[in-house]
Amino acid sequence: MKVFHNKSELSQVIDDFKVKNITIGFVPTMGALHNGHLSLVEKALSENQFAVVSVFVNPTQFDNQEDLVKYPRTLEADVALLKTVSNDKIVVYAPAVEDIYGDDVKSQSFKFDGLENEMEGAFRDGHFDGVGTIVKRLFEIVTPNKAYFGEKDFQQLQIIKKLVELHDMPVEVIGCPIHRAEDGLAMSSRNTRLTVDHREAAPFIYKTLKSAKTKFGTKSAKNVTEWVEAQFNKQPLLELEYFIIADVDTLKPVKRKSTKKTYRAFIAVYAGDIRLIDNIALN
Repeated sequence: MKVFHNKSELSQVIDDFKVKNITIGFVPTMGALHNGHLSLVEKALSENQFAVVSVFVNPTQFDNQEDLVKYPRTLEADVALLKTVSNDKIVVYAPAVEDIYGDDVKSQSFKFDGLENEMEGAFRDGHFDGVGTIVKRLFEIVTPNKAYFGEKDFQQLQIIKKLVELHDMPVEVIGCPIHRAEDGLAMSSRNTRLTVDHREAAPFIYKTLKSAKTKFGTKSAKNVTEWVEAQFNKQPLLELEYFIIADVDTLKPVKRKSTKKTYRAFIAVYAGDIRLIDNIALN
């Protein structure tokens, strides 16, 4: 498996693919890969002749610098895991910060028709400017036919689709189902940092989301939200940051349900100092 650390070497391979009309599926990651990432890579290979996987911890999308420093960096293990999917149909791009940003490590400023102001945008200052900056840059370097993102970061997925639309980028963005552990916890690279007690408590997040989905069939969004908040008030190891029921298109919180709209419930929870997010389709 070839691992490239600078974009000029990668571009030579990409150019060769283009000449041979080889289709490219792209999976951008921040490393610390798990089975959720592998499911994206498998999907990419099922729909394309080759997959490019980037492994890059992007500094501009962290509002908490301590979180950036502690984020796991496991490139050798990541490559070994990718080899279990394919050794000859995957290329890894693992650049240094300088290869992406040069000497100017800062985000561009983006407007995503208001999608960036909801939920994560309200709680993580500048986060989606960082996401937009790195994804746009990686799309320009990799020039994929299709790019694959997990629905765990559903707001990010919607924003990337809007990025492609607004900048007229020739890539199809594919959302893939959330990959979960057997106990329901959404797979995340952050899960490895959970203490034993917090890992044991964390599946309560998805359990509560499933109950909220059931209640949303007969209750108002306000009633469901109040119920979820009450459940977390009983959980000493988990601190609810937000629970929001939103329109999937605008991501704005629902005020009154409509049978003509599609809704999703979004949640962010602290398990100790580890922040976990999840979501579930409601209708």
